[in-house]
Amino acid sequence: TEKGKSSFSAREYFWHLTSSLLAVAFLTSFGSSMLYGYNLAVVNSPAGYIKDFYNRTVVSRNGTGLNEEALTLMYSLTVSVFAIGGLIGSLMVGTLVTKFGRKGTVVNSTVLVFLAGSLMGFSRICGSPEMVIFGRFITGIHSGISLSVVPMYLGEIAPKNLRGFLGLMPSNFICAGVFSAQVLGLHELLGKEEHWPLFLSLVVVPTFIQLMLLPWFPESPRYLLIEKHNVHATITALKWYRAKCNIQAEIEEMQEEQRSLSSVETVSVWQLLLDHTVHWQVLSVVVINIGMQLSGIDAIWFYTNDIFENAGILAPEIQYTTVGTGAIEIVAGLIGCFTIERLGRRPLIIGGFGVMGMCCAGITLSLILQTHVPFMKYVSVGCVVGIIAGFCIGPAGVPFLITAELFKQSHRPAAYTVGGSLNWMSNFTIGFIFPFLQMSAGSYCYLVFCVICLSVAIYVYFVIPETKNKTFVEISQMFATKEAVEESQAFTHPDQLKLKKMNGYGSLENGSLEFDSSSSCP
Repeated sequence: TEKGKSSFSAREYFWHLTSSLLAVAFLTSFGSSMLYGYNLAVVNSPAGYIKDFYNRTVVSRNGTGLNEEALTLMYSLTVSVFAIGGLIGSLMVGTLVTKFGRKGTVVNSTVLVFLAGSLMGFSRICGSPEMVIFGRFITGIHSGISLSVVPMYLGEIAPKNLRGFLGLMPSNFICAGVFSAQVLGLHELLGKEEHWPLFLSLVVVPTFIQLMLLPWFPESPRYLLIEKHNVHATITALKWYRAKCNIQAEIEEMQEEQRSLSSVETVSVWQLLLDHTVHWQVLSVVVINIGMQLSGIDAIWFYTNDIFENAGILAPEIQYTTVGTGAIEIVAGLIGCFTIERLGRRPLIIGGFGVMGMCCAGITLSLILQTHVPFMKYVSVGCVVGIIAGFCIGPAGVPFLITAELFKQSHRPAAYTVGGSLNWMSNFTIGFIFPFLQMSAGSYCYLVFCVICLSVAIYVYFVIPETKNKTFVEISQMFATKEAVEESQAFTHPDQLKLKKMNGYGSLENGSLEFDSSSSCP
């Protein structure tokens, strides 16, 4: 029966979720990914206190305070320097994961968090605004590294039927980080003036827990076998991360990928961009990562309070309403996490961008009509909730997961460098341009985000195939098929697609590449 089949599917689903897999997913997401969300939101609540500290420090040094423009510029630098650090961190990913490994990079980068936490925590005692700004810059570097390395690590240690579930855990913890900063920033907790240095430096706590426990777990088996050629360590790692499973079959699948890459070292970003065999994958990473930030989600988060105020919510209650939106983020993220292996990647990302696009159009309509139609101010609140929920269900985490899935071992670090750097550059661009866009276009500025969201959804629908429950080799062969269709004149037999191994991806030849998909562990 359907009920029995569903029950069996659920049992099989959780059978492969071992305690080691779950522990590593939790530790990496809790100690690294969550900090990104926390640092995005942590400066909002104590903004007034931080500005006051900057002004008092300048008065003590120079005898005169800062004017409003200079103070705003200094605070804006404190906020935006996080994105600059993130861009620098994302550009370092390829080198770090090749040298230190996936887990090694996560562990070694924790030193950045302790340095940044110390600078921000002792900044008021030392009377140094520079320590706050430099601390934010260093946390940005750590987040830039973590946003790419954690999904890469989890994508490589997960069996193929759990890659989506584990791959979305970092995005759920990012939402949890935002929510934690919103809750702790309430006036009843750490929202008082005397607590803001502690509030900023609290990031060291989850990182300390991660540093104490994560080193006991193995490195990525794929990294150990394909890049380090260490079969013994690979077998040991697989025994940690797998339940009762044919480990030998999974090693054979990795070795097939290794053989296809036998003449290829880990490629640089430049080599990735010039490699015509992966141009569809590269273009897809570019589109979904830029679309993720240019979807307008950052602008919505920034102006949520104004929209709630226009809806008639009293000013003292807005902070609690904002916490409510943080809770919606977590619920939406969990829905995506627990449905991705059943629905697939495409429905979540297409549906997420589609909902965001329609809600952006809804915000424009409600802002135009709310002076004439009173209930439209509530429609704008509903659209804000819809945009946040749509983003967290799919676009918040699936782009990082897809970046891991579309590339094999040799190309993956460079792909994450490209995707991560574009993500951070787009983040910085939207933060810089949106105030001017809003001034010039008014309520119509959200139509720009509507067009971007719907365009990305259309691109994914027509270009990116479903990667659910497929090995990395199978996914690369799907894109090789796309290349082959474009070069159909090279077919030797119209009923058979034949491939040769070329840079680990597909191109046409008279000999077929055989792959037994049943030889790998789910």
